[in-house]
Amino acid sequence: MVRRNVVGMVMAGALALAVGAGSSLVRAQEKDIVDTAVAAGSFKTLAAALKAAGLVDTLKGKGPFTVFAPTDEAFAKLPAGTVENLLKPENKAQLTAILTYHVVPGAVMASQVTSLKEAKTVNGQSLKIAVKDGAVMIDNARVVKTDIGATNGVIHVIDAVLLPAAK
Repeated sequence: MVRRNVVGMVMAGALALAVGAGSSLVRAQEKDIVDTAVAAGSFKTLAAALKAAGLVDTLKGKGPFTVFAPTDEAFAKLPAGTVENLLKPENKAQLTAILTYHVVPGAVMASQVTSLKEAKTVNGQSLKIAVKDGAVMIDNARVVKTDIGATNGVIHVIDAVLLPAAK
């Protein structure tokens, strides 16, 4: 019963997003994941990180991909200097590991995410998925928007940066 209610809430949220976004959602589906995120305007830090890690072309590729995309506000929650340090060329491997931890192969829609306990990322590690207090959580991040379509996958917006376990 709880799962059905959560799925309903997630789907209602996606519907509200689609209705509220109107034609912009349709236009988003004509763009790849990177261009969709850039056009949204709230993923400038993510876009800069993708560029620094050399992942732009990958996420503009065929896919499909599911990206759990942290907003600029999510990056701002990291300790001071963290983002600037990660963007340095000598930290490219660490940045790549973090960014690929936000990407799951295939297009996983919100209705599917809520029935999963974990999802294996491009990084090779698995994200933990849970429903807490009516919200879908990906590790320590809350999903705040779902099912933003792109030509090569889907974006789910999260409110925190996901950090993989140290290998």
